[in-house]
Amino acid sequence: MTILPISASVFTDCFRSAMASIAAHRLRSALSGLGVVIGVASIVAVITLLHGLQTTISAQFADLGGGSLAISAFTPLDHALQGRFAKLTTEDLALIAARVEGVRHITPLVATYEEVRYGPSSTVAQVRGTTHSYPDVYDSFPSQGRFLSPADDRKRRRVCVIGDKTRETLGLDHGGRSVIGEYIGLAGGWCKVVGVMERKGEPFGMSRDDQVVLPFQTLRSLAGGPESLDLRIHLTVSDPARRATVAGQIRTLLRRAHDLGPADEDDFRIHTAEELADAFDEVAATVTAFVTGMVGISLFVGGVGVMNVMLVNVAERTREIGICKALGATSGFVLLQFLTEATILCLSGGLIGLLVGTGVAAFVASLVPDFPIPTPPPGAAALAVGFSAMVGIVFGVAPASRAASLDPIEALRHE
Repeated sequence: MTILPISASVFTDCFRSAMASIAAHRLRSALSGLGVVIGVASIVAVITLLHGLQTTISAQFADLGGGSLAISAFTPLDHALQGRFAKLTTEDLALIAARVEGVRHITPLVATYEEVRYGPSSTVAQVRGTTHSYPDVYDSFPSQGRFLSPADDRKRRRVCVIGDKTRETLGLDHGGRSVIGEYIGLAGGWCKVVGVMERKGEPFGMSRDDQVVLPFQTLRSLAGGPESLDLRIHLTVSDPARRATVAGQIRTLLRRAHDLGPADEDDFRIHTAEELADAFDEVAATVTAFVTGMVGISLFVGGVGVMNVMLVNVAERTREIGICKALGATSGFVLLQFLTEATILCLSGGLIGLLVGTGVAAFVASLVPDFPIPTPPPGAAALAVGFSAMVGIVFGVAPASRAASLDPIEALRHE
């Protein structure tokens, strides 16, 4: 087979011929590229949404700061089977506050869901019990009024700070009146609103503003005692670089306080924002790889469709190929011409799929409250388009080789 030297004019002629052939068979070309469009659109939509999700998750964890730690109870499986469930206590909280060096802010947190009422309106909101250190630990402050004071907790005052969505749902600001000083029904009792927390939004449809925050001791008394709620401990360290050291001190103290032997598993867990973010990134990467692999089947099917169309083109244009060869076209030119046509079909499908996938991702994101408008990562866009071009080349080789290997005399005899 004589290969034509590659030059700009050769590529120009091949491109012009390929575009003329595609334009002559618009419907067939569009249907053959549909599989590529669907495959690329699916990949781009999934990767774009996951990228937006990761960005939002990272922003949420960043609110906690690089020096935050969260401690929760953990029950090993063998203990759970025996009916022994681990719990953190206020003694654990006091021990950490008194004995661990480098703790800047520390607060307990207990949470439950309760019906909240105001006049004829009611809603089910997350009710949190905590202390005055909560805003510093969570970097979340009141937009109206004040937060809870140490005296509120010490005297078990029935005061609360509510989320902005809870305020709207209950209609507390109806008529433009001040929310501060209003009373809401809660857990069979009542509490006085002293503040409204700043708005945090609804990432993934889960509102961070539908909440009622009570003094820690007040919620414990309303709930019926210290054993009725699961206690978590949240803290920030003075020096983020010493976070691992602080976590080690906490682990040693709690193991000793809980009488755990050297072979016993921890009955608590110490979490960092980075660990949670990394865990989510691992899950997102696994999901992306799995979905991409599944959607890759669509690209494979699309490539087979393109190959079939190109084989039909070769069969229909056998006589044309014979005339071209009789006029001096080399086998290399014919090979490059059909290979260019297959690549253009797949590359066009890839570009259209990129636009469709971005549009689908934007539409899905618009249905989720407070979800950022996603844009496909540059690497994902380049990969999708590059992969579609590769599909065109790989699946275009067979029909292009068949066209290039036709004998001119036999081709001219073809009807």
